[in-house]
Amino acid sequence: MKSGKNIVFLGMMGSGKTSIGTLFSKKLNLDFFDVDNYIEKDQGMKISLIFKEKGEKFFRELEEKITLNILKKRGVVIALGGGAFMNSKIRKEILINHFSFWLNLDSQILIKRIISSKKRPIASNSTKNELVKIIKKRANFYAKALYKVDCDNLTKTEIVNKIINIYERSKINN
Repeated sequence: MKSGKNIVFLGMMGSGKTSIGTLFSKKLNLDFFDVDNYIEKDQGMKISLIFKEKGEKFFRELEEKITLNILKKRGVVIALGGGAFMNSKIRKEILINHFSFWLNLDSQILIKRIISSKKRPIASNSTKNELVKIIKKRANFYAKALYKVDCDNLTKTEIVNKIINIYERSKINN
């Protein structure tokens, strides 16, 4: 069941990358890496504080370095930060060498999940209309992922099973 390629989950903040990635990795007995957690460990502070104290530019440079480093691993499950796939170096590496799954949710569901979150710096400073624009803009990048998984009205278990089926079929063809 193990492939040399990593399985990378991408999508908007609040789309479930960490929870789905964790469940998926447990079901397939693979190591799981959450990029945001590694950034927080590296800096010894929450991402919201990194944004506040060091700025988004610093965060994005650090995110690139840590993400590309984690992507060097093989046969693991990785949850990207919501904005990481906008980075051309990260996106190119993922599209060429990894299985990528976009966890897609209706924008209204995402907004309900993220609008009042203090731990999401982009969301905490945005109105609903601004969030809709961010979601639409990022969706153009997320759509480049190898697989799009529509998660509306599905349980976490149903989403994981759907991804496992896609993953198993894709390994046969690769």
